[in-house]
Amino acid sequence: MSTTDKHRRLPAHAYLRDEVVPRYKRLTDEGFYNLAPKELFWQARYNYLKDHGYLLRPRYSPNWRPSWEGTNIDPTYCEDSIKLLDYQVMDATRLLDGERVAIKSFYKQGQELHIAQYFASIKDTANRCVPIREILPDPHDPNFGLMVMPYLRPCNSPDFATVGDVIEFVDQTLEGLAFMHRHNVAHRDVAVENIMMDAKRLYPSGHHPIRLEYTPDTLYPISALPRAGREIRYFYIDFGLAAMFPYGSSSYVVGDVGRDDEVPELSDKVPYDAFKVDIFALGNLYAKEFERKYKHMEFLSSLVESMTRQQPQQRPTAEQALQEWMKTRATLGETLFRWRLAPKEEPAIERVVNDTVAVAWEGIYHLKKLVG
Repeated sequence: MSTTDKHRRLPAHAYLRDEVVPRYKRLTDEGFYNLAPKELFWQARYNYLKDHGYLLRPRYSPNWRPSWEGTNIDPTYCEDSIKLLDYQVMDATRLLDGERVAIKSFYKQGQELHIAQYFASIKDTANRCVPIREILPDPHDPNFGLMVMPYLRPCNSPDFATVGDVIEFVDQTLEGLAFMHRHNVAHRDVAVENIMMDAKRLYPSGHHPIRLEYTPDTLYPISALPRAGREIRYFYIDFGLAAMFPYGSSSYVVGDVGRDDEVPELSDKVPYDAFKVDIFALGNLYAKEFERKYKHMEFLSSLVESMTRQQPQQRPTAEQALQEWMKTRATLGETLFRWRLAPKEEPAIERVVNDTVAVAWEGIYHLKKLVG
């Protein structure tokens, strides 16, 4: 079967006009689509991972040749033209059952491995730390390992749509932080980028691991189902900066690294309480992602204010913050959960249209409850 025959069923938009083909041929010949240097890291481990039950995408096969060569197919619509974004993490398919996983290359000498495995061993509904499927030794460098985890999607992709989505996110992330702190572990890098979600219920037919808004074959745009009612689970990831403290010991550390550069006490010289940094960072996340961004977020104000106080000793512990939140949550009416998230900067005309659509969906919701 020729390359052209293999692509015969592609949609019309995947083909280039004849006069455009030479430009893409030149880009291919010049190496524009070649594997980046750090992608070669994963190509070198392709057969090793396959032997251990994990199949990387065709682009990383040692025998890979661009699938569009010799055709008039736009490389944009060829899955194997897509380069990796985060070179430390690779997606793969588990051959045993077809599950998509994420494989992370990590330095074995830090605490990351110990902390990740420790949390993975604890069966607790409050455990919101990413599960570990397997740890493999790196076949080329004994100082590194390969951590196999379930494939997760960024927690804010797609955007949160209702107040209930926000409430559920706060529920799980506060519970997860309190869980970590109960086990004397400070994450030290709490940020929206380090909270992921299992989005299989939002995308029952799947999506591409790099082009998140497209079907797995990258040919068509795809939309997510609503989060409401689908029991989305959120997970903390990346324990590269995390610290586990012996019970009864000091939790003071130094270091000014971390994604949240607004934490006031970070310092390379003056020790600070690692747990209080987590509190500030999570409260700041709630402020930036929700309280300052959307209307009807007043129920978060007290929690955010207490968690982001400038003086660390004035902030609550994670357990205290969780208890404060649960008291606030108990006062929230059921209707509030279904309110759409309205941006504070939303133009008036756009707000009227969006509110009208939201009211219509609210009517459908109540109708379904009556009928069903």
